[in-house]
Amino acid sequence: MSRIAAALSVIAVVTGCGSMQPKDFAENKPRLVIEDYFAGETRAWGIFEDRFGDLRRQFVVDIAGSWNGRELVLDENFRYSDGETDQRIWRITKLDEHRYEGTADDVVGTASGVAYGNALNWRYDLDLKVGDGTWRVRFDDWMFLQPDGVLINRARVRKWGVEIGEVTIVFSKPSKGEETPLGDGKSTLTPPS
Repeated sequence: MSRIAAALSVIAVVTGCGSMQPKDFAENKPRLVIEDYFAGETRAWGIFEDRFGDLRRQFVVDIAGSWNGRELVLDENFRYSDGETDQRIWRITKLDEHRYEGTADDVVGTASGVAYGNALNWRYDLDLKVGDGTWRVRFDDWMFLQPDGVLINRARVRKWGVEIGEVTIVFSKPSKGEETPLGDGKSTLTPPS
């Protein structure tokens, strides 16, 4: 019996100590400075998978970003594969070299972000539209800038502390004239070039 207890103790210690922190990526390059990366036009392709790993939604986001030296404004326009559209406008303030705060109409309170090296951890509560109502959910986003300028974002989505799904988004600077047809919800999204 003592072997089982010892094994469970080791598992508890290992899993309890496994949480990533932004500082873990302090030496990674290229350095992600969101006010630089998101200045101008950016395009993103994303999917939402439920907690069972089933693909539920696909979308494309066109983002117009402007930085005035204090505040980053991101005008995000979403197009879903089922034809639905949505918009979110983020207002993000840089607090110091590593910390950010942000607001948007459907964000509850203030989002907080911490960036080191090539990584940003962005956390916030969101009133998510579901059918005719909304669910208050918590997003825990991790963004990682890659050497070729692609930014990968994985977000765990929780409600009442239980994970309900995961969002994966890939950001890239679009080429001029690039088209992204969405069709009837069955089409595959155009990958970044």
